Amino acid sequence: MNSLYIQQIDLRVDLPSNEYYSEIGAVKHILKNGALELSCPVTFFMGENGSGKSTLIEAIAVAYGFNPEGGTGNFNFETRSSHSELFRYIKLIKGYKRPENRFFLRAESFYNVATNIDELDSDPYASFAPPIKNSYGGVSLHEKSHGESFLTLAENRFGKNGLYILDEPEAALSPTGILRLMVRMDELVKQGSQFIISTHSPILSAFPNADIFELSDDGITPVQYKQTSHYIITKRFLDDPDGMLKYMLDADE
Repeated sequence: MNSLYIQQIDLRVDLPSNEYYSEIGAVKHILKNGALELSCPVTFFMGENGSGKSTLIEAIAVAYGFNPEGGTGNFNFETRSSHSELFRYIKLIKGYKRPENRFFLRAESFYNVATNIDELDSDPYASFAPPIKNSYGGVSLHEKSHGESFLTLAENRFGKNGLYILDEPEAALSPTGILRLMVRMDELVKQGSQFIISTHSPILSAFPNADIFELSDDGITPVQYKQTSHYIITKRFLDDPDGMLKYMLDADE
């Protein structure tokens, strides 16, 4: 029996046809082919810039009840309304269990989440409860580098039996930092957690036994790790950086 917290991603048939998100290849794919089934505790969405990865993962997160800018299910703030209305047409088929922990990490707006934590802790009424920052390593996330704040979140706030939706978590991480994140992911998967992640990282997407879906104008394609365009391009570059650079730069002359 599939015990994942989110098992399928589907769309309502009344999705408007005159919105930009209706033209995203992944959206048209689901409308045409039916619900996208998730079968592994870790699912990656990959693809080129503009392929709709972040739009889709944002819609999944908001449809589940997360704040568009990120955080746990309890965060309710708005710095700037920029999310699409696609979430209104997303249908999530959920598992029989509810997650004990959950978090939506959106790399581009995590600064706003950290700021909101500080604001809530500085509220005079907050003195009646333990500081929220205690769940995030005990200090303000603004006192850490961007990358360290991501890792502090994963290593302190993420817990067992959790649902974690991450939008490009590698954005602030060094290769070593990505490996630390993968170690933490492995611990949490073994403790009943599920991850749905959009990424460009050929390191992160090597996580064992994960499902990888490549998004493009043609739709959604399940692929093996070494078949992803990110892996292929990165390997070609690392195998012969001088040759690839010469080819690319000379091509512009």
